[in-house]
Amino acid sequence: MQKLQRAKRIAFWRGQLDMLPLNLAVIPWGVLCGSLAVQNGFSPLQAQLMSLLVFAGSAQLVAIELISNHTPLLTLLFTVFIISARHLLYGLSVRHKVIHTPLKQRLPISFVLTDELFAFSHHPKAYQTPARLIYALSAGFSFYVTWNIWTLLGIIAGSLLPDLTSLGLDFAIAATFIALVIPSIKNWPTLATVITAGASATWFKALGFELWLVAAALLAMCVGYLLSRREKL
Repeated sequence: MQKLQRAKRIAFWRGQLDMLPLNLAVIPWGVLCGSLAVQNGFSPLQAQLMSLLVFAGSAQLVAIELISNHTPLLTLLFTVFIISARHLLYGLSVRHKVIHTPLKQRLPISFVLTDELFAFSHHPKAYQTPARLIYALSAGFSFYVTWNIWTLLGIIAGSLLPDLTSLGLDFAIAATFIALVIPSIKNWPTLATVITAGASATWFKALGFELWLVAAALLAMCVGYLLSRREKL
């Protein structure tokens, strides 16, 4: 019993430490999210509640812009759904690892299953032992807590300082995803997927295509799928 409790404590602190670099990497992103909200007419409470309840950086930033521009509700919902649809794929990917755990444990995992935690989910035994479950929850909720702290700092900064968007803080978004994607490139299909996504997104964006992000993602997934099938033949 003592050995199990010790393993859980170690897993808890390891989850905190492993997520720490990503917690720090999203400081500009969280600050931008909070400041952008208050500078677009959100109250400090509304801005903070968005991070507490939605907890999705890219979706929050897009939603803030759309709401401030009085975008129709259906357009807003569809856009945010498309941006967040990758989380459905994350859930399907880890479903077989958590399907035998109680619902009270699966629900918090689903809430904190962000891009960052998903990057930690590729181990074959992820989530499948009490210690590994504690590790995932610790890492996931540490990111949730720090995201809300950075949002609060952004709200305060946005209320006191001029437009922070001119500082280029949005580069943190690209930098975070680059840091998550690069380590996962371990074969040619994955590399081709990444190159296709980057090149096609740039091209579609330059053409002014409104669904450039969605189109680039679908094209890249098709390329990756076809190449992976070809490797298995």
